[in-house]
Amino acid sequence: MIIPKRQSMVDGLENVIVSLYAKGMSVSDIEEQIREVYHFDVSTSTISRITETVAGDIVAWQNRPLDPLYLIVWMDGIVFKVRENSKVINKTIYLAVGLNTDGKKEVLGMWLGKNESAAFWLSVLTDLKARGVEDILITATDNLNGFTQTINNVFPQSQTQICVVHQIRNSAKYVVWKDKKAFSKDMKLIYDAPTKQAAKAALEDFKNNWNHKYPYAIKSWEDNWEALTVFFEFPLEIRKIIYTTNLIENLNGKIRKYTKNKMSFPYR
Repeated sequence: MIIPKRQSMVDGLENVIVSLYAKGMSVSDIEEQIREVYHFDVSTSTISRITETVAGDIVAWQNRPLDPLYLIVWMDGIVFKVRENSKVINKTIYLAVGLNTDGKKEVLGMWLGKNESAAFWLSVLTDLKARGVEDILITATDNLNGFTQTINNVFPQSQTQICVVHQIRNSAKYVVWKDKKAFSKDMKLIYDAPTKQAAKAALEDFKNNWNHKYPYAIKSWEDNWEALTVFFEFPLEIRKIIYTTNLIENLNGKIRKYTKNKMSFPYR
């Protein structure tokens, strides 16, 4: 009565198991949930076999062809604990999200590597090119050492915008509490300026006010000025989506939501 003729499982239950697994539930959690809802047992080995069936779809998705042109590609990394050779180590999931010419956002891929580095990003960018990407108008990234040059090596026509939010956090990291409000207010005048020229003037004022106390913050803005101010070349309406990697950080948050109950992941 529970299981239809010529079937070995409740209709649709495989899809339920895959859905629960995709939402971050462990195999043992799924086993318990099935027992509570359907009042019968499905072994963990059966659940593992069912979840393995999506492996082919994952490989197909990882290698699918991409559009020749993306307007903006946001890139960032997210760190997870991974069990490898009986040791728990940090590994980075490299993420790339693209805005296509139809105005739709698309996760271009996820790649597993070690600690975030420009060298691994080179392999990511090379993979994007191999899958059909011919050009990226703007790349939005954090200020990882060597990242901009790496992008230029693969997509020489692309303009690279360093994430201003990352810059703000790095600049304010060592500012003492009593200075934070005034420091942040002066810094905001830089990236909220109407033009690049006005932003440069705001940076000079910022330097005059704070260079004696926080010279490293000023130097960071000056050293990365061209890559921090690419967004000024575009209309006001789209500047904010260019100068931050908030979009990809929101994606990171959703990934964390589904994986937070997992202390570490097996490496295969």
